[in-house]
Amino acid sequence: MTEEKKTTETPEAAENLAESLAEEPASQGEAEDAAAAGPDIAALEAENADLKDRLLRAAAEMENTRKRAERKAADDARYAVSSFARDMLEVSDNLRRAVATLKPEEREAAADGVKAMAEGVEMTERQLLATFERHGIKEITPKPGERFDPNLHEAMFEVPGTEHPTGSVVHVLEAGYMIGDRLLRAARVGVAKNEDGAQNGGKVDTTA
Repeated sequence: MTEEKKTTETPEAAENLAESLAEEPASQGEAEDAAAAGPDIAALEAENADLKDRLLRAAAEMENTRKRAERKAADDARYAVSSFARDMLEVSDNLRRAVATLKPEEREAAADGVKAMAEGVEMTERQLLATFERHGIKEITPKPGERFDPNLHEAMFEVPGTEHPTGSVVHVLEAGYMIGDRLLRAARVGVAKNEDGAQNGGKVDTTA
């Protein structure tokens, strides 16, 4: 009877063993497929977001660098003539002095040749100033009574007993000039100083 039972159970055991062997490769295949799928989606999305952020930052930095380079090139082009322009200011000053030496009554009584020469000097000065304007050079000429500005003016002397308050411009010796937003030369001026300066504004502030 024992032998008969063994004979009966053997086919079933064999069938179970076959099923187990058939299922095992399938389980191994699923594990291999899961491993081949790589890292999870969340990790990939985080890495992608980080790379995108780095790319945007790099692009922004490149744009800022480009703008800085353009501004520097523009400034270099604008202010490259500063030294030459500063020298040319002396020419403008001399032309203005030449015209100023001839008083109105003397000019009226002068010969036609002298009048023509004076007009030619004035025309030359106007052309020079127009050339300055085209290159961004503007004249600074404060009016009498205008407040002294140490950023734009240079006080050469003080004038006591004037009708203007202490610290205001009363006389312009030489005009000043700006090139772009930079001071090329300060206007050289005389400023008012009242004897009772403590009651009329005090001492002139000539510091920037």
